[in-house]
Amino acid sequence: MPVDTNLRNTLIFLIIFIFAFFPNAFQLLLKPLFLPFELFGSDSTASKRALIPTCGCCPPAECTNTNLNVNMASGWLQKQFTLPSKSRGSYLITDTIVKELPEIKNYKIGLLHLFVQHTSCGLSLNENWDSDVREDMSDALDRLAPYDKKGDLYRHDAEGEDDMPAHIKSALVGASVSVPIKDGKLATGTWQGIWYLEFRAAKHSRRVVATIQGAKMS
Repeated sequence: MPVDTNLRNTLIFLIIFIFAFFPNAFQLLLKPLFLPFELFGSDSTASKRALIPTCGCCPPAECTNTNLNVNMASGWLQKQFTLPSKSRGSYLITDTIVKELPEIKNYKIGLLHLFVQHTSCGLSLNENWDSDVREDMSDALDRLAPYDKKGDLYRHDAEGEDDMPAHIKSALVGASVSVPIKDGKLATGTWQGIWYLEFRAAKHSRRVVATIQGAKMS
């Protein structure tokens, strides 16, 4: 009996259409054909799975890594304090920070974040030995953002000729620093120190928010 060519072409088109747009349906049609093989191989598959270590590189949620120090408790701390009032200049304040935050010694590992709540000063990490570096830094920033002696450099001068230059320097230096904590001490480099940079000509009182996060001593 001859096969209708149009019917054959239609069936071929439908099969290709199903393959292309409904691959999951094709898998469901084939699943009954593979069911005997799955049943036959289920025991061996289970035994192979049992051989997989329970604490491999991707352990299940219930697996406990015995190498972790379970006695090391993590914690957060946040304090606010005021820096000694200073006029224009760059000042090394590492000792002040350590004095204001005796809790640092309670942390085995962690991170100290310092944030100054003002827009005309800054915090930085830099040279801790030669004071000339701090003086040179203040002078260099003055050259980048000079005082508006003639009144034609800036629009904003609500608090004097040093007002807008202080904002520019604050944007360049930044209002925060982060320092790692290791074994109860700040893990700064040999020549690194925490700087407070004051950009206003007169003395100002500056508030700092300190946040510590880490694992405490066991």
